[in-house]
Amino acid sequence: MSAIFRSHPLRHAPLELQTGDRMRREEFHRVYEQTQEDFKAELIGGIVYVASPLRIGHGKPHLLLGSAFAAYESATAGVDTSDNTTVLLGDDSEPQPDLYLRILPEYGGQSRTAPDDYVSGPPELIAEVALSSRSIDLHGKRDDYTRHGVLEYLVLSPAEPRMYWFDLRNGQELPAPADGVYKMRAFPGLWIDSAALFAKDYAKLMATLQQGLATAEHAAFVKRLGSSRDQ
Repeated sequence: MSAIFRSHPLRHAPLELQTGDRMRREEFHRVYEQTQEDFKAELIGGIVYVASPLRIGHGKPHLLLGSAFAAYESATAGVDTSDNTTVLLGDDSEPQPDLYLRILPEYGGQSRTAPDDYVSGPPELIAEVALSSRSIDLHGKRDDYTRHGVLEYLVLSPAEPRMYWFDLRNGQELPAPADGVYKMRAFPGLWIDSAALFAKDYAKLMATLQQGLATAEHAAFVKRLGSSRDQ
């Protein structure tokens, strides 16, 4: 039975969320908060997508990239990263990206932390690992992230293997670097070695990141964030 949810004066809890349901974010959020803890769904362009169970092919690159994001956060005062956290983007968009990296609001970032501990507004950088979700990540999510102000977007496609890199602020897909090292524009010094990532070479991934963190560009970014904090 297709899930169509309508308000009722005595009963406000619909039975379930199903892929393909259409609703506004307010209703989606209310329903989602009543689901079980291990249930995952997203609202993309007003359409509900219920996530499939995740395989090792998704989990391993997710963990490695998340480790790089966490190391960058620890070396960069004023930024924040998280894994599988709900982001309140707009009236028809409530994604739960695999990873995000954002500038904290007190350091001049464009998102806020909502009173109920969700992220409200667009993180500067979002990353998704695309296996069963590849078509959504490269199309529906990309459109939503662009429309709502995310600056930069990475899609890891382990099956190819390939990294898709988008400058959403300027509406363009960026070419793969010749050396395979992706140097993020929104976060100077965040260098991601794609060959190491897909080879599951944690040591090389972290060594490349440390090279990025040692650059003058990263030092200038940290200084700029500190200046924003002081204002």
